[in-house]
Amino acid sequence: MNSQSKKMELLGSTSIPKALLAMGIPTMIGMLVNAFYNLVDAYFVGGLGESQMGAISVVYPLGQVVVGLGLLFGNGAASYISRLLGRGDTENADKVASTALYSSVSVGAVIIIISMVFLHPILKLLGATDSILPFAATYAGIYIVSCIFNVFNVTMNNIVTSEGAAKTTMCALLTGAVLNIALDPLFIYVFDLGVAGAAIATAISQVVSTCVYLTYIFRKKSVFHFRVKDCTYTKETMSEIFKIGIPTLVFQILTSVSISLINNAAGDYGDSAIAGMGVVTRLISMGSLSVFGFIKGFQPIAGYSYGAKKFDRLREAIKTSILWSTVFCVIFGLVLALFPAAIVSRFTKGDTEMIRIGAASLRANGISIMLFGFYTVYSSLFLALGKGREGFILGACRQGICFIPVILLLPMLWGLNGILYAQPIADVLSAIITVFMALPLHKKLNEMQKQTATISTNTNN
Repeated sequence: MNSQSKKMELLGSTSIPKALLAMGIPTMIGMLVNAFYNLVDAYFVGGLGESQMGAISVVYPLGQVVVGLGLLFGNGAASYISRLLGRGDTENADKVASTALYSSVSVGAVIIIISMVFLHPILKLLGATDSILPFAATYAGIYIVSCIFNVFNVTMNNIVTSEGAAKTTMCALLTGAVLNIALDPLFIYVFDLGVAGAAIATAISQVVSTCVYLTYIFRKKSVFHFRVKDCTYTKETMSEIFKIGIPTLVFQILTSVSISLINNAAGDYGDSAIAGMGVVTRLISMGSLSVFGFIKGFQPIAGYSYGAKKFDRLREAIKTSILWSTVFCVIFGLVLALFPAAIVSRFTKGDTEMIRIGAASLRANGISIMLFGFYTVYSSLFLALGKGREGFILGACRQGICFIPVILLLPMLWGLNGILYAQPIADVLSAIITVFMALPLHKKLNEMQKQTATISTNTNN
């Protein structure tokens, strides 16, 4: 059996626990290490001072928006590709993959140019204070330009995972992350480049990850060919990509907006507050990105099963994914909630105010992130099934629909505590909304399964 047949077998017939382990664990490990190197950036930059730490916290959401373009085309295409493969339509799946890759890089380049032209106003909007702005501009000047490689990487991440090659994704993420961890202290301290050194280390790691994906393409390991001539911008193709990709991009933008709102609100309490909340954001991201990595393995299995009308397999994948991701979130959340001060103190030279603020927020977020696995399985499931509207609503809850009103209102009523507990409150509200959206979905899947069984029975008779 060739590698392409093995990939299709993994998506369509391998037992769910084995398939989820094969697909989810490699992407989870890759994204976990990827999130870890974000923490390493914070750890080494934190040794430079609170303003430098605040700088990378301010730039972080801008980078997320740029990377969101990779998710727009990559995640949108991945959902459609999985369903096409489930139907056996490999020719159109190939065209969708090429369209997504070349479109994401082209649009990403345009957005990066615009970001660099208006860099200072954007950084101010994202919460940079006068003392933070010079460091933020230095870091962003290198980091944002290098994000063109990250746009390519994120797009390929989704496409490669959709065809069942999760180990390649893990290899690309791991290689870049490990290299970044090794280069950070070298460029920041040995070469004495400060925040610029952190940005250079990240840029190099992104280039190396890109090389891993290019090797995968040129060695013809992929199901797809990625040819410019195969790009197709038909109404059907673009609507299928955008109906899933736009909700994903909006989610990414809302993530950046939420971080910016926190930074702006925390700015009233000084650089220590911005730095403290920045550390919490990266710590929580380490857990959330790990879950996202695992769910990336779940999505193609769900999409393929739905396209092939294997509803029992789909239902088992949902249940198993909820159980495994929730167990992870509970363990991760307990560690954060039980040892918040000890964890936050690792990212400063001894700023007690930063530790106090960060620890209080981390404790609350550690408790609420225990709900994250349940919420994420369903927000990703809707997108995997091609249900863009429902996926958009649920995806926008945690850091948009629920979060934005809370972060705008609560600090006025509760001061600093309103900032610290805004995300945990939004997490609880999002989980409640998830319950009410999941029930109709399961009812619909049951109806579709009965219809499929009836048609099969009539055909056999």
